[in-house]
This record gives sequence, C-alpha cells and structure tokens, in this order.
Amino acid sequence: MTTTSTPATLNVADFRTSYLTILEELFENVHGFVLDPAESMFETLATVSAADASAEVAAGLAPIVAQVNHVVFLIDAQLHAYEGGDRDWAGSWRVETVTDDEWQTLIGQLHDRYQQIRTFVSTWDQWDGSFLGGAIALISHCAYHLGQIREALGVLRSRT
Repeated sequence: MTTTSTPATLNVADFRTSYLTILEELFENVHGFVLDPAESMFETLATVSAADASAEVAAGLAPIVAQVNHVVFLIDAQLHAYEGGDRDWAGSWRVETVTDDEWQTLIGQLHDRYQQIRTFVSTWDQWDGSFLGGAIALISHCAYHLGQIREALGVLRSRT
C-alpha cells in the first residue's frame, strides 16, 4: 500500500511566536524549554564583572568578553544578511579585555542587537529557506556561546 502525504506549510505567525519564545529564553526570560531558571544571557552577564569578562579562562580559549562580542557580531550578521558582503568573522574575537565602562557598553550593544533581531523576526515577511536556516543557526549559535560563557564562569569562580 502506498500513501501520499501533502507537505506541511510553515505558518509564519506560528514560527515567529515559537522563535521569539526561544530567543527570549536564551537572552532574558527562561520559560523552561532549554534553560534552568536564572541562566539566560542577560541574567548570566549581570553577574560578570569587567575583570572576570577579561580574565583568561584557559590557554587558547577566548575570554567571556570575546564570546559576548562575537554574539553581537552574529546578530549583526543575521540582521544584515540580505545585504550580502563579507564579514570579519575573525575580528569578532579580537576584543579580549575591557574596562568597566567598556563592558557595560558591550552589554548595552548586546541588548540593542537583541531588540533589533526581535523586531526583525516580528516584521520580516519573506521567510525562505535561507532566512529560516539563518534563524535556526542564530538560535543554536547563541545557545552555544551562552554555554561557553557559563562554563567559563564556572572555571573562573572555581579558582576563588
């Protein structure tokens, strides 16, 4: 017996709602899908000083400030993907130390980019395979770096 199925179509409104919920969980408000309470990006970063952000975690591993700078870069790349052009991926890792003011500025930039990507997802109507893939890549990439930041904090705090 042969069965034929009709391919499902993606409802953009449902996608947006789900995507924004996961994005919100990663950055500011845990819903219990992938994180435990108080483990979002901004909750985590609120506990990090500029000194800890700049500290060497282990030889060859990027400090927390580089991880955060890279996440800002990732969101920028997603926001401007439709413009094309080359991006300086390696350059996104070059920030290794910050002062207190520079650290707060970088966290402010992350807040700004996070709000921008939320607005973009809420208003973009041309979801095709490329943008859908980019959206999924952004979520997974940000989750990866949040994990790296939390692991680095564990290492740093174990030293004291």
